[in-house]
Amino acid sequence: MKRKLTLFRFASAPLAALALASCGSVIPAPAGVAPGAAVSASSATSPPPITRPANRLASAPRGYRSSGPVANCIADLGASGARFEPLPDTYAAPGCNKLGTVRLSALSGDDGMFGISNLGPVKCGTAKAFTDWARFGVDRAARQILGSPLMRIETMGSYACRNVAGTDRRSAHARAEAIDVSGFVLEDGRRITLSGDWNDGTAAEREFLRVVHRSACKRFGTVLGPQYNAAHRDHFHLEGTGPRFCR
Repeated sequence: MKRKLTLFRFASAPLAALALASCGSVIPAPAGVAPGAAVSASSATSPPPITRPANRLASAPRGYRSSGPVANCIADLGASGARFEPLPDTYAAPGCNKLGTVRLSALSGDDGMFGISNLGPVKCGTAKAFTDWARFGVDRAARQILGSPLMRIETMGSYACRNVAGTDRRSAHARAEAIDVSGFVLEDGRRITLSGDWNDGTAAEREFLRVVHRSACKRFGTVLGPQYNAAHRDHFHLEGTGPRFCR
């Protein structure tokens, strides 16, 4: 059964248009009537009602800017069809911050929307890469290899103020630049997980997981999975959009 969800698109547009709601409506003079002349209600042509576009920001988080790299990223994210909200910039501790982040609630596929579980704040650039990967890498692979569209991506979260395990270096999670993906739920009810199906799934399930892993390597800067080390045996670590490191 295809899911029909209302598509809410976000874009970075100036908020000044919202002020129109508090302004008095001006009735234009009909053709042939001089500007400033009295116009009767029967001869006036009522202007169309003013409506706020669905992709206009209803409110802006603290520190939001209507132009610049973050605003451009938010516009691109909105154009992708994702549902999300921009979040205020915050600092938690040295090396831990949430700057230019968003909270994703649903992603757009070729035919409808699909959900995400357990995902917190994500830096906008990482969120955009994740959105594109989910649509073009995961959903299409699920249809082609497993014969069912994607319904939900399961994650282990994104932002966490912590170091890389065994080091004194801050993790990309401390800057909300990484997402840990643990599994995928399909519309036909199947649940494909890294811990259960990377090695022990059916041939099609194992192929699906390796295809989406390779696809992630084309969109994110760092991708770590079960082949990297035991710490990643149960999830894909998807990080940033910088220099490529794929394992």
